[in-house]
Amino acid sequence: MKEQRDRRTYGQQCGLAFALDVVGERWTLLIVRELLVRPRRYRDLLDALPGIGTNLLADRLAFLTEAGIIQPIDAERRTAGYALTELGEKLRDPVLVLARFGLTLLAEQPGQLRAPVTRASWAVLAIESMVDPARALTDEVYEFDIEGEVFHVRVGDGEVRTISGTAGADATLRVVTDARTFFDLGSGAIEPVEAVVSGAVSVTGPPAAMPRCLYLLGLGGRPSGERMLSAAGGARR
Repeated sequence: MKEQRDRRTYGQQCGLAFALDVVGERWTLLIVRELLVRPRRYRDLLDALPGIGTNLLADRLAFLTEAGIIQPIDAERRTAGYALTELGEKLRDPVLVLARFGLTLLAEQPGQLRAPVTRASWAVLAIESMVDPARALTDEVYEFDIEGEVFHVRVGDGEVRTISGTAGADATLRVVTDARTFFDLGSGAIEPVEAVVSGAVSVTGPPAAMPRCLYLLGLGGRPSGERMLSAAGGARR
């Protein structure tokens, strides 16, 4: 690929080095993050990545398209947007691992200043990275509304899945909050009980479901008297 040959590479016969040759540049994985949530138009990406610049975004999109990571939704309409290819979807697990690592860093450095930019849509991948299937206690559905970004975590049939959109009548528990509070919870900057008592988080559903949800997300200890689901499998979107 000409675009790749013109770029600097690590020149190492190593899978990690090859991967970083393609996705290791500044902004690239954040573009992938946006497309892991849903397909995006160019303007949506520009709004979600303040500071990237129009020329740089266009360059990254062209390179990722040539590399087979993303594809135009409609080649005849430049404004139709972009989506991940099957190859690009393989970046989901590495991105989730990095997101989990980042939340761990924040939790271990409580004095670190919070970043000024946050987006409700980032909560979807954050939850997906926080979920630990080994902590699944019972078949339930937890719905989240983060400033209008609605998604749910469904525990059932031996799986834990994070799914965009409302759970409707299936929701066992509904959690509503703003993006800043959500990420403060994920990083450990605020305790769940404190957030609920202060009114920053609204919870609707059986009281017993809340500690099970927190435990699944790694935000609370295991509720007493609860047994693990023996069939719990991998977290999948």
